[in-house]
Amino acid sequence: MAAALKTLYAALMVLSGLASICGNLLLLLLLVLNKELRTETLGLTLSVRLSDLALGLSAIPLGAYNSLARPSCCPSDGAFCQGSGFILLLLQTSSVHSLAWVAFDKFTEICFALSYGSIWTAGRRRAVLVLVWSFCLVNATLPMLGFGSYVYSESRFLCCPSFTPDHRAFVVLWMLVGAAAPILTMCSLYGYIVYVARKQARRGTFMCNELHCYYVPAYNYLRSSILMVTTSVCLLVCWLPFISVCLYETFSGQQSPAVASALSAWLVLTSTALNPWITCVTQTRYRAVVRHSVTRFIQMCPCSGTPLESRPQSPALRLDTANRISTTTTTAATRPASSPKTPTPP
Repeated sequence: MAAALKTLYAALMVLSGLASICGNLLLLLLLVLNKELRTETLGLTLSVRLSDLALGLSAIPLGAYNSLARPSCCPSDGAFCQGSGFILLLLQTSSVHSLAWVAFDKFTEICFALSYGSIWTAGRRRAVLVLVWSFCLVNATLPMLGFGSYVYSESRFLCCPSFTPDHRAFVVLWMLVGAAAPILTMCSLYGYIVYVARKQARRGTFMCNELHCYYVPAYNYLRSSILMVTTSVCLLVCWLPFISVCLYETFSGQQSPAVASALSAWLVLTSTALNPWITCVTQTRYRAVVRHSVTRFIQMCPCSGTPLESRPQSPALRLDTANRISTTTTTAATRPASSPKTPTPP
């Protein structure tokens, strides 16, 4: 690969690494500091965020460094190469599988709302989390035991599984079970949820609380599916080139063009940077928390001029507070039956 392309690859890797670290750290801080963002799938969400953050701190900077280093990184049979390949495969697989189980949880919550509590108990969520990481550990350990192999790829600038006909069985196992199956499952579940949302939008719904019922506009249902559609498209765009290139090398026994190999590796690592920012941009509750946190930080800053406690309360905030107080102190005689749950993004 030409020196200019290697420099471009390194620059893209640096940008992806910064976006991954900042985005995943932001979401982790929001989850820690705001209890209203924590859902029943908190364990799986943390699994995704920590896996993506670890990839942004390990594999992405290593790929950028290796593309500029002279000579190449390290021998394939060395401990460093074997360890970095193990970490790369472990984190990639855990991120994708955790995302798939989050989608399955959301699918169950919407399509089996009445039995959701009995299906997804706290113990079963912990068991799923243990099962995901156990599978990922076993899958990443197999190349060290002789089933597959970790080698340094000159075109990807990373230590990764060997995509050769000699290790065809392991590559097929990882690509199908470790990557393609969870991605396609997640896209299918999200697609069905979006279908339900569109059907519900055409029919219209009245949502009820203790005081009154109100009509839910159609765009509320369609807006709630933006995150699911965007996440599915992002994963397909980032993973399909990588899967296609790897399977081509494995079954043909020929090396793919260096540019295609490097681009597919960069795309699959960039997915760890796109996921947190998609969540922050498309989910209303995350945007509201970020906006509120930024506002509070500006108000508490000494250079803002007016201390936080001395700022006058806006009429809208006083009205909102009064409404909350009256809602919590007023009880209705009967509670109307609520309609089907509006799908909310994970």
